[in-house]
Amino acid sequence: MADAKQQFMATIALLGLLVIATLDFTGAQAGVCYGRLGSALPSPADVVALCNQNNIRRMRIYDPDQATLQALGGSNIELILGVPNPDLQNVAASQENANNWVQNNVRNYPNVRFRYIAVGNEVSPLKSDTSQYTGFVLPALQNIFNAISAAGLGNQIKVSTAVETGLVENSYPPSSGVFSSQVQSFINPIVQFLASNNAPLLVNIYPFFAYRDNPQQISLEYALFTSSGIVTPDGVTYQNLFDALLDATYSALERAGGSSVEIVVSESGWASAGGGPETSVDNARTYNNNLIKHVNGNSGTPKRPGKAIETYVFDLLDEDQKSPEFEKHFGLFLANGQPKYPISF
Repeated sequence: MADAKQQFMATIALLGLLVIATLDFTGAQAGVCYGRLGSALPSPADVVALCNQNNIRRMRIYDPDQATLQALGGSNIELILGVPNPDLQNVAASQENANNWVQNNVRNYPNVRFRYIAVGNEVSPLKSDTSQYTGFVLPALQNIFNAISAAGLGNQIKVSTAVETGLVENSYPPSSGVFSSQVQSFINPIVQFLASNNAPLLVNIYPFFAYRDNPQQISLEYALFTSSGIVTPDGVTYQNLFDALLDATYSALERAGGSSVEIVVSESGWASAGGGPETSVDNARTYNNNLIKHVNGNSGTPKRPGKAIETYVFDLLDEDQKSPEFEKHFGLFLANGQPKYPISF
């Protein structure tokens, strides 16, 4: 009887650990984005091996590539799986379509550790190349959420969408951040959906672009995490631009009724070539290593101190089929899988 009781208690303890692991949607470990717009990239199996060799335990992919999903099976790498923008209309059109998408791309891969489904990437009413998708994001979110819930996976997989910081205006000081009036009818219902389902908002945050577009007012050191910091007009000290952009988005979320919504940084990185003097291997090494150290350190931001910042570094590999030229050079590794510089996860 004592042995049986001990076994029972051990089982309960194990279940408790599993529940904690299942519900941990704000872990600090950095992951990578794995894009495949390259002409001579390693096989998905080799990519998984590369991640394992470098202690990379989280990954984002942008579409349900079957070879990649097969390679990830049993790898213990947690995954953000994307619903590509061109697929949003079909998934939004009916629950049956969403059920089929989840069956084909999630349920058929029981050995893959799905963490989030990203329903669309950087859809915005402000962008001519994505504005046609804005009406599909919320119904697609709802249908994928229903399909995930019906599959009994709602406690394991959260459903969200990935947005860019261009939706936020008045971002300085960060406490003034607000979603642009031109996007509020699009983003506010999404924020309410996320809040009601305890799901994070995925946000692509790029100090690289902010600095590149405004080098007269933003110092390179502030963008690279090497500044001593600045004091904003409301008296808050920011050590780096990443935290400022993140907190501006948190302020916008709060004003949209999403104060309970956490942010997962679904992309952040620095180009190593192909542009102006800011695109260098030295700057990319400095930014990406400092980024990983920062988000893994659990220091949080001035607005959310002590909170983990789950972040996905863009990009794992260089992608030579992208444009303009600097977009080809965001990889931590060359297209052949060789490292550009030392990087530690």
